[in-house]
Amino acid sequence: MAFNEYADYDGLGLAQLVAKGEVSASELTEEAISRIEKHNPTLNAVVTKLYDMGREAAKAPAKGPFSGVPFLLKDILGDVAGVETRSGSRLMQSLPAPADNTLTQRFKAAGVSILGKTNVPEFGLLPITESALYGPARNPWNPDHSTGGSSGGSAAAVAAGIVPMAHANDGGGSIRIPASCCGLVGLKPTRARNPLGPMLGDIMSGLISEHIVSRSVRDSAAMLDCTSGPEPGDPYMAPVPERPFLEEVKQPAGKLRIAFSTKDLGGNSVHPECVKAVQETAKLLEELGHEVVETAPNLNMEMMSGAFMAVWAAGLAMQIDATAQFTGKVPSEDNLEGLTWGLYKAGQSITASQYLMAVSAFQMLGREMARFHATYDAWMTTTLGAPPLPLGSIDIHETDPEKAFEPVQTYVPFTAIENATGQPAISLPLHWTPEGLPVGLMFAGRFGEEGLLLRLAAQLETARPWKERKPQVWN
Repeated sequence: MAFNEYADYDGLGLAQLVAKGEVSASELTEEAISRIEKHNPTLNAVVTKLYDMGREAAKAPAKGPFSGVPFLLKDILGDVAGVETRSGSRLMQSLPAPADNTLTQRFKAAGVSILGKTNVPEFGLLPITESALYGPARNPWNPDHSTGGSSGGSAAAVAAGIVPMAHANDGGGSIRIPASCCGLVGLKPTRARNPLGPMLGDIMSGLISEHIVSRSVRDSAAMLDCTSGPEPGDPYMAPVPERPFLEEVKQPAGKLRIAFSTKDLGGNSVHPECVKAVQETAKLLEELGHEVVETAPNLNMEMMSGAFMAVWAAGLAMQIDATAQFTGKVPSEDNLEGLTWGLYKAGQSITASQYLMAVSAFQMLGREMARFHATYDAWMTTTLGAPPLPLGSIDIHETDPEKAFEPVQTYVPFTAIENATGQPAISLPLHWTPEGLPVGLMFAGRFGEEGLLLRLAAQLETARPWKERKPQVWN
């Protein structure tokens, strides 16, 4: 393999080259490291370099589907023994992980070589990746624009061809948002599909899901085969899949009934490019033989917003208080960003009753979505309400959460729904603006039915391929 072709391969493609002996895992590792060194001064995607660890792993990679493939972990929940997970915060210092978490163990068993950790906003709070600790991650399609968040560093690294896929997680859209901003595939799996152990069984009453961002549908499916499944002590588990997820990619999509929306659930218009993206994709779906209907679920978004912020703020307060116990540091405006501090104080005021009412609201939303999906196999919207924001659009130093989150309301109108309901959703890079910025299309499916979404995603990847599109920062 000529190394100028490295970035043209997805993860399974690189692993196949290693298996055939056409390239070694160590050679792939050195190529990825050289690309980090080349592109990171522009992108600020990788914030912790673990080159020695990656080189050692590449000498004898595990015999999994991704044997020898370079990989990056996110600096939130990407725990590696002896390495700090900072979560983008000055408060989270001198806390090396005591052990690999379960997901890291499963990534390693899949065969990847871990080379570092990626940039995040503080505690993953925002749909941008700009923190006081690390500074902004920059979008490979246009470095003046956001990568999205909170898995923005991972998305930038994958989009730029540094690695074919990278760890990501999603508590309100944090896999799908950066996938949309950076022109990638971003699947948020069904609640509890991937484990959170060994320390945790649940985060924020099921809001958080773990997976990756990738350039191909099949990489996302194959990695889910490697990482999914319960571990002893899990409080609940996702439904057992009908067949391996990689097999789903090879199956025909069939004729599906797909709902689509060009407005948010409050009836407000999204950006014209987002409307165009939905309309063009709806037409494509009809051409592929699907039944397409313009409609939307009947959700109380005021209830949804209030419940989400209550759980999100309380969960943040818990994390900060737990960190303070471990480190002995006192949380303050000196070691937390303004927005984090404001949301932390708000979270401390949430009562047990308010928290449980918010969880009940999520369950009501889940019932309504289940009724909706009894009629519709999938619901399509744009992932975001607008193309990627310019850097600096959200003030991380604003201490009033309501004021700070105001621009977020219209920018992120859809993704948190699937975190509240637990159902799977996938963002696909199916549209670009005239300025060359990606606009992701999101498909939400029934609880437990990643297989249907992967079949549909593979069909769309073939019908409207995105592989040949290259960002400004590439190779």
